[in-house]
Amino acid sequence: MAAELLINVTPSETRVAYLDNGILQEIHIEREAKRGIVGNIYKGRVSRVLPGMQAAFVDIGLDKSAFLHASDIVPHTECVAGEEQKKFPIKNISELVRPGQDLMVQVVKDPLGTKGARLTTDITLPSRYLVFMPGASHVGVSQRIESDAERTRLKQAVSQYCDEQGGFIIRTAAEGISDNELARDAAFLKRLWAKVEKRKKRHQTRIKLYGEIALAARVLRDFVEAPLDHIRIDSRETYERLVEFTTEYVPELTAKLEHYSAKQPIFDLFDVENEIQRAMDRKVTLKSGGYLIIDQTEAMTTVDINTGAFVGHRNLEETIFNTNIEATQVIARQLRLRNLGGIIIIDFIDMNNEEHRRRVLHTLESAMSKDRVKSSINGFSSLGLVEMTRKRTRESLEHILCGKCPACQGRGTMKTAETVCYEIMREIVRVHHSYDSDSYLVYASPKVCETLKNEEAHALAEVEIFVGKQVKVQVEPLYTQEQFDVVLM
Repeated sequence: MAAELLINVTPSETRVAYLDNGILQEIHIEREAKRGIVGNIYKGRVSRVLPGMQAAFVDIGLDKSAFLHASDIVPHTECVAGEEQKKFPIKNISELVRPGQDLMVQVVKDPLGTKGARLTTDITLPSRYLVFMPGASHVGVSQRIESDAERTRLKQAVSQYCDEQGGFIIRTAAEGISDNELARDAAFLKRLWAKVEKRKKRHQTRIKLYGEIALAARVLRDFVEAPLDHIRIDSRETYERLVEFTTEYVPELTAKLEHYSAKQPIFDLFDVENEIQRAMDRKVTLKSGGYLIIDQTEAMTTVDINTGAFVGHRNLEETIFNTNIEATQVIARQLRLRNLGGIIIIDFIDMNNEEHRRRVLHTLESAMSKDRVKSSINGFSSLGLVEMTRKRTRESLEHILCGKCPACQGRGTMKTAETVCYEIMREIVRVHHSYDSDSYLVYASPKVCETLKNEEAHALAEVEIFVGKQVKVQVEPLYTQEQFDVVLM
């Protein structure tokens, strides 16, 4: 079967699924309400200049005027002082801009509360591997690329694309990327900037010249090198926009676009919805009967492999080896599907055979090589754990789709009803020693109340005898299992 992208669009959310041989490998989700405007470029008009604050307010067409500080105005801005300003920067905001002046600005901070957006005139355009700097003529390299040889290679490859239009910054993600992909990124950014310049020449002001491209177009840009056979979109409007986008920026993908108009939801047809639900589970079953347990924490992600019901056909050593080999393929897919990044610790089933360990490691490296996100595998540690890292590119699937459980606050476990009953009884005794009352009323969850009246009824009766007061129990349906109140009556 073919490799393809499925694009599902609703008014508030866009989802893009990447399938290889009919199996979901990646899922990308963007919600309209969380997009923000950072990175957007506007042609705005200066509405007020405030010398006391060394700042100006700029109307960019939003509800609130945006804020531009003198320190965020770069020398090549179209400002009042002209050529002299470029040689001898003047910090006084009144000499940099004037009321009624049109400026091209970029948002560096979203509006917050009563405050408007924060602006700069230092325009940059990012893509996957490069950042375009209009008006500059040099190439910068991310400090996180440590290899001198790689820095030199990247700089030489990208410097040939610098011209009067501008220069580039090479991003960390460009490490190890081919010259062809860098050339494609540079050409894409130059075409994008030419379009911004064309829009800027219009007489209209207070308009958006550029906005961070929407998820569907962004994924097409990033998948331009992938061997895609089909790109199916279930929205006619999005399909038409993508035809326009690809025709202008990535024409090699235009012929692969298809509008999906069938009644059955596109993600249901390809079983993507069920795969997304399964990607939320801790437990991932293997075809052999073994299984993985995947736990994502703040510090790292851990993966534990178990043989489960798999007993094999030969001996225990072969069973363990075959389970570990099968697990490598599933781990690589799950890391990609769930977009798990940072430190990852894999606890393979213990293998005494050194050749088996070497082959398992080689198979894992081979499986991870298909991942577009950079990873590094450090081999087996002295404790028999495989330590690896995977670059964080965006929020994990779990963090996008899930929030903390209100009952356990993200711990993943809750106190048992029995434990809460004993806490209630201790609280009754504590309150008895501190305050006077005629009786006590306990509010608790249905499960806890049921336990107090049945399994723990005898213990509660002993507490009543000890304090010499009656204790009544009342169900509070909205309480979680750990919540309770002891009220003095």
